[in-house]
Amino acid sequence: MPIVCSALCLVARVLQTGHPPQLRPERIALSTMSIVLEDVAEVRPLITEEGITVIYPELEIQEQSIETAHGIIHVTMWGSPKVNRPVILTYHDIGLNHKTCFNPLFNFEDMQEITQHFSVCHVDAPGQQEGAPSFPAGYVYPSMDQLAEMLPGVVQQLGLKSIIGMGIGAGAYVLTRFALNHPSMVEGLVLININPCAEGWMDWAAAKISGWTHALPDMVISHLFSREEIHNNHDLIQTYRHHILNDINRDNLQLFVKSYTSRRDLEIERPFPGGPCNTLKCPSLLVVGDNSPAVDAVVDCNSKLDPTKTTLLKMSDCGGFPQVVQPAKLAEAFKYFVQGMGYMPSASMTRLMRSRTASGSSVTSMEGNRSRSHTGEGTRSRSHTSEGNRSRSHTSDGNRSRTNSNLTPNSGSNATPMEASC
Repeated sequence: MPIVCSALCLVARVLQTGHPPQLRPERIALSTMSIVLEDVAEVRPLITEEGITVIYPELEIQEQSIETAHGIIHVTMWGSPKVNRPVILTYHDIGLNHKTCFNPLFNFEDMQEITQHFSVCHVDAPGQQEGAPSFPAGYVYPSMDQLAEMLPGVVQQLGLKSIIGMGIGAGAYVLTRFALNHPSMVEGLVLININPCAEGWMDWAAAKISGWTHALPDMVISHLFSREEIHNNHDLIQTYRHHILNDINRDNLQLFVKSYTSRRDLEIERPFPGGPCNTLKCPSLLVVGDNSPAVDAVVDCNSKLDPTKTTLLKMSDCGGFPQVVQPAKLAEAFKYFVQGMGYMPSASMTRLMRSRTASGSSVTSMEGNRSRSHTGEGTRSRSHTSEGNRSRSHTSDGNRSRTNSNLTPNSGSNATPMEASC
């Protein structure tokens, strides 16, 4: 009502004087904010820094460069760390930075509830941030293991208690290595398009070809998107191709790509009773689109992780960019994930209900008793699915509660992945 009255007063003044009044900057900002807020629900592949500050006027956004044992890393902090809560720490894929990778998701309306409960720390790999200068001649880019070892310095210098990691592609690999080496710093992981294995011969060939400057954008595009997306979603591909060609330092990107294609195998092992193993100790949500070029690698990674702490979410009607193409479903899945960790118990879960009839998600569940945020057959706790008794955020044949993704548990003595979609 005050905004409407102000608008009427402005119109009256124009009619009386014949001149538009000089608006103060704060009024201009208010008008801009009201326009942008109406468009929050739109999925925009590229969002500018101005769009972020307008959409989140109450969040303090700070950018800084942090010196670590393996070089300087650029971070962007949204909000201040909450007491007794982890910070969401993101890490992007090759060919991207935190803005082009995560802004479409975090600017989505359903994620605003999450950012009210958690501060967010966006990490840009060295030299990949917007406007980054070229490295000097002879600079040796950090290996993927060294990139992971830069994160403890970030956590410590920012005074963070712990993190919930969200990584995509190369960023998912870095966060997984970080969690394996420093489990006490990581409460949970959301890994999109994770490939825990060393490069194969096709990766090797692609890395060699990417040494040709003109071939680098095509190599990155084929890593980020499926063939179907490349052929059918021309607007999305053109947007990100333009970004790779014009907004990313090409020399720095080539170094990052070389580091990723030279990665070591994470050597993750599925735990067995009484034996030591190299595995993630925190709850993990693996996410992949059913048309993603990384789908086989993600399914393979799921087979190597602890089934009592891992959930695999496969999104239908989605390729390599679920955070852009299906932000509503990813936001919903993330809410359930943090609920299973004991946070945001009263979070609203509505958008997935509204969109269920349009397209669904599928989740691979493994057999065995689960805890906290996992799926499988047997006794479950509050955020899990199984046959039989269910609790508040699960689905099954028969009685349903709040979530809307159908989960099919395994049966029999051998735990083999099974998928179901709604």
